[in-house]
Amino acid sequence: MTKSYRTTSTASRSTGLNTGVVFAGIGLAASFLYVRARTRQAEQDNPPQGKFIDVDGVRLHYLERGTGPTLVLLHGNGVYTQDFVTSGLLERAAEHYRVIAFDRPGFGYSDRPRTTVWTPDRQAALLHKALEQLGVESSIVAGHSWGTMVALAMALQSPDAVRGLVLLSGYYYPSVRLDVVTASPPAVPVIGDLLRYTISPLMTRLFWSLASKKMFSPMPVAERFKRFPVWMALRPKQLRASAAEGALMVPAAVSLSKRYAELKVPTVIVAGTQDKIVNCGHNSERLHERLENSQLELEPGVGHMTHYAHPDKVMAAIDAIAAQVGEPVHVRTPEAEALARASESGV
Repeated sequence: MTKSYRTTSTASRSTGLNTGVVFAGIGLAASFLYVRARTRQAEQDNPPQGKFIDVDGVRLHYLERGTGPTLVLLHGNGVYTQDFVTSGLLERAAEHYRVIAFDRPGFGYSDRPRTTVWTPDRQAALLHKALEQLGVESSIVAGHSWGTMVALAMALQSPDAVRGLVLLSGYYYPSVRLDVVTASPPAVPVIGDLLRYTISPLMTRLFWSLASKKMFSPMPVAERFKRFPVWMALRPKQLRASAAEGALMVPAAVSLSKRYAELKVPTVIVAGTQDKIVNCGHNSERLHERLENSQLELEPGVGHMTHYAHPDKVMAAIDAIAAQVGEPVHVRTPEAEALARASESGV
């Protein structure tokens, strides 16, 4: 009798487990189909608005507007170039500058090959080559949030090619960040792939409103930002890029912070005093103290999204750098330099 009861109990548990697996599988399949449909719809509603360039086998998408001194815009994590369009910064800057805004690797319509760990230095090297192909010898570089680390890496790698920096709400020094732990799983191979195509987009969409409020706090979420195409940021490929950059955030800051003393280009640092994403004192104020040729512009009562809160102040920072560095200095290519030396020597 006892044996029969145990056998029946074991069978019930096994049946319940099998039923749970079946329902979980159905749920994942339904999530996959829904995410795929929303991804296709997002890309259909928001096709590429710029041009493409192939650099070292990586296809990059970029927007180019206006004429004048070249200004490069680098977006933060989780968004893409549309963030600068939505905020109005790209349009305003294009009135006086030749603006080139890149979708950084993995974001928007740019590729992010898995064979490379896309640190700020790797991204900087790629963007330098892209700018060379576009005929840009030197530029002012403005970055927001994670994009500030790429901007700093560009200036450290090639100070002759970066005339000045404008850093908005940047993360410059390592700190304990619990959000890195929670945001990184979609970047993990296999398991992350399963999450990105099923559960992660749905969960991220569920918390999008709360995350937006935190980014803009203590100010309300800007009306302009409400036009940002949310599902473009929730596509599986972009979620992988976002998760990977979350995981790289602290080690990237560790690496870069050791080299700030080498930075020579003029820099304007803009930060909101009430930033709930990146602590202003630990990052922007500290960086300003470290850099000799820097100017700090604090925005009282402003959170992380400085380019939405006061785009006029951001433009003033860009104009200040442009006025300080003057017209771009013509940099000879190695070939031109060789010809010049040959000419001077009479060869």
